[in-house]
Parts: sequence; structure tokens; C-alpha cells
Amino acid sequence: MKLIKKIISSPDFIALLVVVFFGILASYPLLGKGYFNMHDDLQMMRQLEMEKCILDGQIPCRWVPDMGYGFGFPLFNFYPPLPYLVGQGIRALGYDFVSSAKGIFVVAFVASGISMYYLGKQFFGRLGGILSAGFYVWAPYHALDVYVRGAANESWAMVFFPLILWIGYRLIKEKKNNLPWIVGLALSWFGLLTSHNLMVLVFTPVFGVWCLIWLFREKAWKKIPQLLISGIFALGLAAFFTIPALVENKYTHVSSVLSGYYDYSGHFATINQILFSRFWGFGASIWLEDDGMSFQVGHIHWISSIIVIAIVAYNIFKKKKLDELSIIMVFMFMVGWVATFLIHSRSTPVWLAVTPLRYLQFPWRFLVLPTFCYSLMIGSVVKILPGKIGKYLPWILIIGLIAFDWNYFKPEHGKLGNLTDETKFTAAAWELQQTAGIWDYLPATAEMAPREPMKYLGEAVKGKADVTETSQGTNWANFKVNVLEDETWVRVGIMNFPGWKALVDGKEVKIEIPYEEKWGRMWLAIPKGEHSVEVRFHNTPVRTISNIISLASWVTLLSFPFWSKKTRIV
Repeated sequence: MKLIKKIISSPDFIALLVVVFFGILASYPLLGKGYFNMHDDLQMMRQLEMEKCILDGQIPCRWVPDMGYGFGFPLFNFYPPLPYLVGQGIRALGYDFVSSAKGIFVVAFVASGISMYYLGKQFFGRLGGILSAGFYVWAPYHALDVYVRGAANESWAMVFFPLILWIGYRLIKEKKNNLPWIVGLALSWFGLLTSHNLMVLVFTPVFGVWCLIWLFREKAWKKIPQLLISGIFALGLAAFFTIPALVENKYTHVSSVLSGYYDYSGHFATINQILFSRFWGFGASIWLEDDGMSFQVGHIHWISSIIVIAIVAYNIFKKKKLDELSIIMVFMFMVGWVATFLIHSRSTPVWLAVTPLRYLQFPWRFLVLPTFCYSLMIGSVVKILPGKIGKYLPWILIIGLIAFDWNYFKPEHGKLGNLTDETKFTAAAWELQQTAGIWDYLPATAEMAPREPMKYLGEAVKGKADVTETSQGTNWANFKVNVLEDETWVRVGIMNFPGWKALVDGKEVKIEIPYEEKWGRMWLAIPKGEHSVEVRFHNTPVRTISNIISLASWVTLLSFPFWSKKTRIV
């Protein structure tokens, strides 16, 4: 009761209620029964696989058994897990997979608004924070991510952008009690690291320059060690995922996601698409200008950014002074418009020079930055406009924005479809999910993707043998085999990947992949007689070390209340 009273009596309580309302309103179409069409229609499948891993004791989850056409692949060794850990919390409350998949988006909407509120409030007060949060939640790209693309991970990455800048700023400015901000920054970066790999690439330079600005302005160079400690701590918390994802992607066909349709050069947007078009569709990004989806920054967003920077420039010229608010606005304006430029084909020389950018695949992914920057900028009107204008205009702006973008925030056909867990996880729908994204993390041991589902967990392919008593979990499989001829080859219906080991009668045997095995399945040479066969997915040294680093980091974090008062951070 005391906690509830404390929350209700907080000065931010009413403001946060308004922000939560913005998030619920944006996700209102998802709150009914049923599901909706989206490009990345694997949310329920990934949630199912995450749940199977947890129930099977495979923590952290790495190998999933049902994807890759039922031959499995190392999905969560490379695909950020945080949204599905949140989804598992929703599942624990008793909701079905349909509701948990939608719930991931609802929580992301609300959480992104709250995080932007705190960043905006820091510089513009509560009303400015509300305005920035409303614009962030109700940006066209936010609707595109959720209702068109179904990009759960990118939606979650957007939650952490404001938190990282806000906490980084507070850490640099804080004169005393730095430890909570160090931990908070580490947790925020952990959230981004385990939400979306590519958004880390996009956002890290922004954060780096942001820190340099405040370190220089505050003459707070002594805070650099604290920032580094926070960064190291964040990497430690996320090491179980980030290190294997970086080191072991060479064992997959990751290069396939950088060519053909996924070559960035075919997905630049035009000036009309970015700034002027009101087109909204649920189709795909395709070459040239016949795209079936929108790439707009948002008319009110980009026009507001120009108006705000014009007012700020006038004030700078008038006062002959570059104050803190002006610095923030100039920085956000520059980041937003540089990112907007990178969406256009004129930026091709930059993409050619900075080769890691090709991993983004779609230049329009940079829309996250103008969405973030222009949303923060609009909150400044409460500071830069005089009197009642600055007091009442924010409400006019947010109501106008919601009305202007209202038709973007709904599923295709305007309503949810009649889909249940049972229909999604059976028949053709199940098979489609098993094969979707099969090349993304296909083990390099497979020359081609499987063309039919796994039929036999174990089968004799050279010689004669009877396979019985088959059983399979997320990262293991067992069966009995009666080999009828001398040294028979038995093929296991699981693709090989570093970490798989095979035991015959408790003794490890070598896993072979002969030339004729095009799907990368494991072959075992088994002598004549009756035998017990077990295959199990183990941690490689890289994964083991990464797990230990994360475990030590989390133990340190959880013990924070016991040592924080006695510790002085440099």
C-alpha cells in the first residue's frame, strides 16, 4: 500500500498516465481477440520456441528444434531474445501465444513513450516530456514497425534510445551518487544489445557524440572512466548473447542476407517518399519506386523540426549565446537530417565507404533516428515559445498529430483476423513458419535449405538398421538403433552446428557430413548390434565463457543494494 501511495503521490503520476494513454491508444486495435497480418509473421513461432527452451532447461536459449523445416537451427544464438523474454512474462500470466505476440508490441508502445517522457522532461519539463512522448509513440515509423512490418525487436530498440541519452546525460552531470546512473546506463544498453543488433550499430555513434558534447561542456572528463565502466558492465550483462552472435556467425549463411533482395542499393527511398507522400500500404519494400509500404518521416515531425530550429537559431543570434537547450536542438536537428539523407540514394558514397552499413539491408531503417530526434525536438516548444502559446500549443499539436496519423495505427483491412494458437501451429500455417527465414541462420554445414520437413529423427542411409524409441527436446535427441549390417551409417534429422555431440552407448563418436549430404544433417557410423544413441547441443568455449561473464555480471548487479553504499566509483 505504501508503494502504491508513493506512486500516486508522485509529481509525475498524472503525466505518466497521459503518456500511457498515448501508448494504449496507439495499440488499441491489438487489444481485441484475433491476430493481424505482418511482414515478419514469426512472432508466435519465436515465442513458442523460447518457451520450449525454458521448459526444457536450455537457458539461455540458443537452438530451436522446430524451425529450419523441423531440422532446427541456432536462432537465439544470433537473434536478440529480449522481446521474447518479455513475451514469456506475458505467457506466465496465462495468456495464449496470440495475445503474447500482440502484448510485446503493446508494452513496447507504452515503454517507448515513458522513456521519451523522462528524456523530454529533463530538458523541457513535464509538459514538454508529454509532448515528446506523444510524438514518439505516434510517429508514422512506429506504426510501420508494428502494424506493417511486425518488427518486434526494432520496436523494442526504440524503447532504449531515450533512456540511454537521458541516463548518459545524468551520469555526466551528476556530482554525487553516480552509481545508480552507472547501473542504469548499463541496463539500458543491455536492453538495446539484446533487442536489436543493427540498432546498436545505428545508435552508438549518436550516443558517442552526445557524451562528447556534455563532457566538453561540463569539463567532466573525469566521468569517462564511469562511462567506460558502465559500457563494460552492459557488455558483461549481454555477453551470453552478444559474444557468440559476433564470433559464431561465420558458421552460418549470414552472407546470404546481404545479397539479392537484401542488397541495400535496391532499397533507397525518394525525397517524395520520405517527406511529402501520404501513401500508406502493407506491401513490401521493392526496387525502384513501386514500394508497397511507406517510408515517410512524418509531415508534422519534419516540418516541426525546421520551425523549432529556426526559432532556436533566432534566439542564438539574438542572445549571442549557445545555451544547453540550443545545443540539444542543434544536435538533434543535425542527427535527424543526416539520417534522413542516408535514406536517399545520394548517400550511396557513404554506404560504400562505411561497409558495416550494408548489414542494415534497408537504408530506410534509418527512419528510427529522425523519428527519435524530431520527437524530442518538438517538446522544446514549451520552452522556446512565450506565455500561453507554449502552454496550450502542445495539446493542439498532439491532438492534431493523432488525428493526422490515426489511419496508420491499425492492421491491414482495419481489424484483427480470426486466428488462434491452434490454427497458427497446425497444417500449412505451421509448415510456413517452419520454413520462413530459413536462410537467416542456416548452418554453413548445409549447402542448401531443406526442401521438405523432417520425417525421421534417425534413419539408416547406408546399410540396414531399425530405429526405435525416438524422443527429442530443444537441444537433445535420443533413440535406440538395432544395426543389422557391419558399420551402418545412421543419419540424424538435425542439422549440424558447432556444439552438437553424439554418444553411442555413452561414448562420443565423430559426427560426419559426407559430400552427398546437402542439408547439413549429422551422420553417425554405428557398428552392428543394439545401441543407444544420444545427440546433445553443448556450449562451445565461446558460449561457456560468455555465459560465465554474464552470470558474474548479473550476480554483481543483483547484489547492488548490499555494496552500493560502501563503494565509491572513480
